Amino acid sequence: MNKSSGPEARLLVVDDEPNIRELLSTSLRFAGFEVVAAGNGREALAAVEKQAPDLAVLDVMLPDMDGFTLTRRLRAAGRHFPVVFLTARDDTEDKVTGLTVGGDDYVTKPFSLDEVVARIRAVLRRTQPLEDDDAVIRVDDLELDDDAHEVRRGGVAIDLSPTEFKLLRYLMLNPNRVLSKAQILDHVWEYDFNGDASIVESYISYLRRKIDRNPDSPALIQTKRGVGYLLRTAEKR
Repeated sequence: MNKSSGPEARLLVVDDEPNIRELLSTSLRFAGFEVVAAGNGREALAAVEKQAPDLAVLDVMLPDMDGFTLTRRLRAAGRHFPVVFLTARDDTEDKVTGLTVGGDDYVTKPFSLDEVVARIRAVLRRTQPLEDDDAVIRVDDLELDDDAHEVRRGGVAIDLSPTEFKLLRYLMLNPNRVLSKAQILDHVWEYDFNGDASIVESYISYLRRKIDRNPDSPALIQTKRGVGYLLRTAEKR
């Protein structure tokens, strides 16, 4: 969607603090988004069913369930729109937990409204299918369908978050090519997380657990120590 034909995207804002919730909602509407707001996890789940948002901005600390639990419930229900977490704690443990449950980005309180808008647009850009590329990419027994947003290995469906999907897509478009952390940050995230390359390590780790989980199948995602990561095909093993 674009501003000339309607809202840029439909967003769900979830925060139990009325002042922050209203400030975010008003600012995001002014930026061109349609916004639905909720004050707790239960309200958020109901809003998702009724409004089908394109992206959610979730406070980690909510009164009835934390943002991580809420995201787990959304993913378990088949809701795979991207999630941006709001947190008052800028620590690695929170980031890793957020990645584990399928989050796509973090904004630390106190935040600037310009930063929130920029992060939202960056996540939306990187999680949208690219129409000018082939819809289905295949590497060995691994298949990625852009249009259906589905991944299968050996015919078995694999559930990925939007950013995991984008990372796998980048690896599959460059089989047998070692990709550095800097290249992955640039192509998948489109900015550098303030130079925090550990984000790439975490995502590769979680993606590997999902893609290479079958002990009877060869591991596709490989680490080239000190250099980067690659998706190694059967012919190169």
